[in-house]
Amino acid sequence: MNGVFVDTAGWVACADSADPAHGPACTSRDAALSAGAMLVTTDYVMDETLTLLRMRLGLAAAETWWAQVEGSARLRWECIDVPRAEKARHHFFRHRDKTYSFTDCTSFVVMRELRLKQALTTDRHFRQMGFQVLPALSR
Repeated sequence: MNGVFVDTAGWVACADSADPAHGPACTSRDAALSAGAMLVTTDYVMDETLTLLRMRLGLAAAETWWAQVEGSARLRWECIDVPRAEKARHHFFRHRDKTYSFTDCTSFVVMRELRLKQALTTDRHFRQMGFQVLPALSR
């Protein structure tokens, strides 16, 4: 699959013009789409993103983001079902030296299942897990 996983940090960077990674995040997202890539995310990431946007920018900003992504033909939503959650739980407890969130672990499971190598994010945990963070977002 020609896809780029979008993590909460990537979505928020694109939505929040005050985020230091806003410009590079939008450029990276647009470049991926121009290259024909599908954006991939999960219901867990959507939950985090809506909540963070509401807390940081207000309910209207969260609603605007949702309206932009909800019906996009270039976005693939993946659900975290019980088997994926179990795989994520194994990652979560196996990597005791890392501070991965459970949502990070669910994202890693989906990326591996779909053979995605790139993530649009500012979260260093994706690089620690061996995924390529789009260069424009390196911190």
